Amino acid sequence: MIVVAGESLIDLVPQRTAAGDARLPPLLPRPGGGPYNTAVALGRLGSPVTFCSRVSADGFGEALLGGLHAAGVRTSLVQRGPEPTSLAVAEVGADGSAGYGFYMTGTADRLFELPPELPAGVRALALGTCSLVLEPGASAYEALLRREARRGVFTLLDPNIRPGLVPDADAYRARFGGWLPSVSLLKLSEDDAAWLGGSPEQWLAEGPAAVVLTRGDRGIAVRTREGVETAVPAAAVTVADTIGAGDTVNAALLHDLHRRGALSPGGLLALDAAGWTEVLAFAARAAAVTCSRTGAEPPYASELA
Repeated sequence: MIVVAGESLIDLVPQRTAAGDARLPPLLPRPGGGPYNTAVALGRLGSPVTFCSRVSADGFGEALLGGLHAAGVRTSLVQRGPEPTSLAVAEVGADGSAGYGFYMTGTADRLFELPPELPAGVRALALGTCSLVLEPGASAYEALLRREARRGVFTLLDPNIRPGLVPDADAYRARFGGWLPSVSLLKLSEDDAAWLGGSPEQWLAEGPAAVVLTRGDRGIAVRTREGVETAVPAAAVTVADTIGAGDTVNAALLHDLHRRGALSPGGLLALDAAGWTEVLAFAARAAAVTCSRTGAEPPYASELA
């Protein structure tokens, strides 16, 4: 079982309008949030997965739970609350890249509480994005990461930095460094790496067995503590937008490592360059399918067969 912990929210995605139309574009509500997208993608790929979060009891929250169930994601670790669902208003550029404005004050996920110890059958825990920034929930998610890592659970961290949500950049960077001894696999984008101001060599020295770097249309690269380095190009696709692409990479990495029996620091270090190339190529193909669709719509296993 893989547990994905973190926020779920509603992405409000602008729809295309006719050239010269000065009116505001209509906004289409779509389920989203980095951890939520990762959990849905894992379910669609066929991995056993449970979502761990606090979800609103409002209509949006019900829709989010429905999306999890439809993907085969278990929700036994989902806490519920009367607070509203977080909203993210997307801005999609001409190249399909996405930026976001967030509405998260007083929302359900921010009141997430540390759950009891995860079941013995849990093989991996994935965390990241807004849930590790916004208090008081951030401290609970951080405690979950540290506790499960001490128990030997494989951990994936995707910081997925949203600078507008970080109240103190230096404090966040220091906190990020404190997470690394509890991280098995660090996955981040080039933009994240630039904002954090570090390098794979530095991060590997602090704890992770491997660092995976997504590089947009230049593909995906990995470096391991054992010195393995390899990269794959991005899969060719007509891009609708990039919403959920990085989250799909998280899921594809976990799914492919799981089916290879490599969900452990030792398993990561045992993979040679050829093995990593296959893992990264699978993740690149999965992300390309997501980019070909509007909003976070990760692929099903049958689409990648």
